Amino acid sequence: MKAKSGRMFIQIILVTFFMVMVLPAVVQAEPVKLSYANFPPAPTFPCVQMERWKKEVEKRTNGKVAINTYPGGTLLGAKNMMDGVIAGQADIGCLCMAYQPGRFVITNATALPLGIPNARVGSLVLWDLYQKYKPEPFAKVKVLTMFTTAPTNIMSKVPVRSLSDIKGLDLRASGGAAQILSAWGANPVGMPMPATVEALQKGVVKGLFSSLESMKDFNFAEMCRYVTMTDTVIYPFAVVMNMDSWKALPDDVKKVLEGMGTEQAEWTGNYMDNHVKKSLSWSKEKYNVELIALSESEKAEWNKPLQSITDKWIETSKTKGLPSEAIVDDIKMFITNHSEK
Repeated sequence: MKAKSGRMFIQIILVTFFMVMVLPAVVQAEPVKLSYANFPPAPTFPCVQMERWKKEVEKRTNGKVAINTYPGGTLLGAKNMMDGVIAGQADIGCLCMAYQPGRFVITNATALPLGIPNARVGSLVLWDLYQKYKPEPFAKVKVLTMFTTAPTNIMSKVPVRSLSDIKGLDLRASGGAAQILSAWGANPVGMPMPATVEALQKGVVKGLFSSLESMKDFNFAEMCRYVTMTDTVIYPFAVVMNMDSWKALPDDVKKVLEGMGTEQAEWTGNYMDNHVKKSLSWSKEKYNVELIALSESEKAEWNKPLQSITDKWIETSKTKGLPSEAIVDDIKMFITNHSEK
């Protein structure tokens, strides 16, 4: 009888030990679940970088974080992305700052015609600019990374071979790109990229002014059989996190996320540059798209009216108390530094 009682006592001790030591570990193993909202369709480059970031975060945190992604505006749309993240409708969101030029003045300065040669350089320049100035519009969120498109070019239903061809032409653009179209005499029509497909189909616009990966990602090549190579400005993007969601993360997870900012910017830039090349090849092979190259003298003529855009931005930004000349100088310096690498 005593032996039986002893065995029961040992079993109770073991069960108690299991409940005290093991069950909390099981509970602790439950990952932190985060939602990540994006506005363009899943195959596009902002969503490709989102899926890459999700995969790397989950791997590098050893499963402590699980991220649910929502492409195509299924959780938040393009224009309410920032405010939606601030309000906690999504833990993380990807936004295009060009859609709100008056809100993101400093970071949108990368969309001035300053000669950013590709998406890799543009992404690193944008990230450096944010790190140096930490603009006030981002004070209510945690910025995880930033990146840009490749330089913009004209995709159109009709050939644009000269400045006279672009006069009065309705082309989709936003932010700094829209200002450039205006300087050339075109008629910029503002709208989010996903809405451009229907606008082209209905004839609301005759083309668009953006980076060329969209020829394949949005299948614009089917309707826009001409590409005029202007290689001008970029569109800047940011990935931001709700501040309460950020503060709730374990310190080791925060360290992983903060350590990926520069890496993700450069990865996205490299992906974009390679994807543009593939999209152009695909467009020529599938739809016989014509690439219209400008001679050096023609390019100089196209660039001539653009200096006034930068000059005007400097003067306007000064009235807002921003060190506008220093910002432009820093962007030029960052371009040189990252181009040399």
